[in-house]
Amino acid sequence: MKYRQLGKSGLKVSALGFGCMGLDSGYGGKLSRQESITLLRQAVDLGVTFFDTAEAYGPFTNEETVGEALRPVRDQVVIATKFGFKLVDGKTVGVDSRPEHIKAVAEASLSRLGIEQIDLLYQHRVDPDVPIEDVAGAVKDLIDAGKVKHFGMSEPGADTARRAHAVQPVAAIQNEYSLWTRDPEANGILDFCEAEGIGFVPYSPLGRGFLTGAFDQNTQFEEGDFRGILPRFSAEARAKNLAFVELLKRIADQKGATAAQIALAWLLARKPWIVPIPGTTKLHRLKENLAAVTIDLSAAELASIEDGAASIQPEGDRYPAMFQAMIGR
Repeated sequence: MKYRQLGKSGLKVSALGFGCMGLDSGYGGKLSRQESITLLRQAVDLGVTFFDTAEAYGPFTNEETVGEALRPVRDQVVIATKFGFKLVDGKTVGVDSRPEHIKAVAEASLSRLGIEQIDLLYQHRVDPDVPIEDVAGAVKDLIDAGKVKHFGMSEPGADTARRAHAVQPVAAIQNEYSLWTRDPEANGILDFCEAEGIGFVPYSPLGRGFLTGAFDQNTQFEEGDFRGILPRFSAEARAKNLAFVELLKRIADQKGATAAQIALAWLLARKPWIVPIPGTTKLHRLKENLAAVTIDLSAAELASIEDGAASIQPEGDRYPAMFQAMIGR
């Protein structure tokens, strides 16, 4: 395993982290709690030190599983979790970043994780009804109290992130970023991170599995699989988006690698402070993903990827309208 610094925060983590959501939330093929614990501990054995969860995953069960899995190796790992959604009867019904809610969520997350301090606490989505200065101030209070070590944000707009950073330094920003989702290059977030020394954590770096080549227009998603409602995963969109997979496979064949490994290696080559967090429920996929840290893409190979991607436009929005409206605020 190789390791990276998340900007100038001082947080040193494995070059690839582990996105834990899919263990029991979002997608089909969920693992049992014991299966999840086993896989997470295998990830640690393979050198992964950065694990990403949230109260909304499950909800709540994901944090409990991550906590149980990682407590025996607490001194070896960095645990990130998130606040910011309003949850009612186990369902997300909006956002809530009122300071009193943030502090209550942090206490509950600490309890579920069974730890004394959260290494990285993200605002999951910006709440337009709460000034971001108040949000950052609430997290600053938690940091001052020793309950949180670092502040992060997920899917903020650059101006909002800048205002938050002025109150409490932001250690990391987590946005979707991959070869078929390059919004952070266009919306100023990557430039902001570079200018301020903030780490960047791409979630869904494999396009929710699409960039691995595992899906085509004929794929049928299990009931409850979140991808079934995403515009980019409609059958028509998938048929057109396969061009991204074909591009990755061309490079992968030249390198003796897989499409997934090239997708991750491309992200790792973007900036030294970028740390993708692919998720998986399978040990062999975990090993495949982690091997991407050993792949060095030459300037010519990177240029070939850029040239190929320039002629492809992703088909379909990332999210349905309700969730799309929550990003970039």
